[in-house]
Amino acid sequence: MHRLAAAVLSREGQRSPLRPGVPRLGPKQPEPLLGPSDPPPFRVLNARGRAPMLLTCDHASWSVPASLGRLGLGERDLRRHIGWDPGAADLTRQLAEQFDAPAILSGYSRLVIDCNRAPGTAESIPAMSDGTQVPGNSALSPADIERRELALFRPYHSAVSRMLSAIRNGTGRRPAYVAVHSFTPFLDGFDRPWHVGVLWDRDTPLAQPLIGELRRVPGLKVGDNQPYSAKSEFDYSRMHHASRAGLPYVLLEVRSDLLTDRPGVDSYASLIATALRTALSTLGQHWQDRP
Repeated sequence: MHRLAAAVLSREGQRSPLRPGVPRLGPKQPEPLLGPSDPPPFRVLNARGRAPMLLTCDHASWSVPASLGRLGLGERDLRRHIGWDPGAADLTRQLAEQFDAPAILSGYSRLVIDCNRAPGTAESIPAMSDGTQVPGNSALSPADIERRELALFRPYHSAVSRMLSAIRNGTGRRPAYVAVHSFTPFLDGFDRPWHVGVLWDRDTPLAQPLIGELRRVPGLKVGDNQPYSAKSEFDYSRMHHASRAGLPYVLLEVRSDLLTDRPGVDSYASLIATALRTALSTLGQHWQDRP
């Protein structure tokens, strides 16, 4: 079903060199952000998955382009929650396999440019995150910011849009949009007690049934718009791809200390998949394509 999308996305995630012998025209172009040894701006998993659903992971990687010199940070800081969502990529991969659904994962650290924040905002390229200064994000020029947006942010979101269209065209259904994140157990002096959080804004045909199903699991502490509220925290991806398009959606947050090894990831992928299957079965007309 998604064969054409897979080919398009695969090409889009790679860099094509200028053909030999073709001169550059116009003013000198800035040096490319990504070099030949850098990974692509996104990864596509299970592109031919048959489920009318797309899983996304906005903070799947702590990688930094070589041209940015790790933003002046050490690997330890980049591997903290300020640099990515630990365990979220593995959880996304497991859910994609269990549902036979495609998934798209961002390729770079949220500190380079956050794929879940609107470009141009202070949160998009933070100079400080959770008390840690990010030297490589200080005093950026408009050209520096645009360079990151063009190389990383736009390709990732273009890939998401293309895959959603491919699923819709291939199934005749509005795809369910499932965003996967993880959250740190401790922040701002507060121990966060939730194991799983389900975030939603105005449209809740999927979120509320999922919350109900997860709360059936003995001992599982489920946050309803916790540890963040989608009503007060602006998340770009959900708004841009799901809410404005009228898609059924849910944002999943799993506490990162529960996803540190394969057994933990397997366990939470299984319980989330079980609850999500039941919640999806309640969508009814919300999952049907509009005329």
